Amino acid sequence: MGKPSIGILAGMGPRSTGPFIDMVVKECQRQYGARDDIDFPKMMICSQPAPFYEDRPVDHAAMEDAIRSGLQDLERTGVDFLAIACNTAHIYYPQLARSVKVPLLNMVELTLEAIPSAAQKVALIAARPTVESDVYQTGIRARGLSLFEPDWQSQVDHLLGMTRTSAAPPEFTRQWGVLTEAARAGGVDTLIVACLDLSAVVAHAKTDLRIVDAAECLAREIVKQWLLRT
Repeated sequence: MGKPSIGILAGMGPRSTGPFIDMVVKECQRQYGARDDIDFPKMMICSQPAPFYEDRPVDHAAMEDAIRSGLQDLERTGVDFLAIACNTAHIYYPQLARSVKVPLLNMVELTLEAIPSAAQKVALIAARPTVESDVYQTGIRARGLSLFEPDWQSQVDHLLGMTRTSAAPPEFTRQWGVLTEAARAGGVDTLIVACLDLSAVVAHAKTDLRIVDAAECLAREIVKQWLLRT
């Protein structure tokens, strides 16, 4: 029997696909010392176009249909388990998990579980549909943590838009600085970054606040689950 294969649904947005796969590769190196090409997992990657626009509400039915279609395309390739590299997609997680016959990892739960025990007050930085769904906030409160909820979504939207139009590190650093300073002023000790496009530029957030990156949590679990099946 051959080694297991991984199905990764990405492409939401497309610029985050490459950085996320890099995270998975780095996790292979970190978790089990992968070096040569043969050491790495077989990954089937679907960069799925999704009906997401910065300037209009999400058509949830169309979004769910697009994500389900991508997952089922991956399932048909014979993968052993699936992961969705998109936080907003997890709004529909229960239905999506039922739509496939292989296990589907849950990035939201993995991220919530990764919040350090020392955390007391957290803030969420995510795309507007993820924030509006309350999927993270519900889990944060259920863990007895204090949640800082500033009126900063327009600033987050601006930073998210920049990931599609800019590659200037100083501007990313400046925009992250606005958010991290607001968090610090609100008594926050831990930031949850729950957007793959923002994860791709989170290295520009020069702060000593703890950062729990949902993309890193998912990449870490993908490799862990692959190793368990190997």
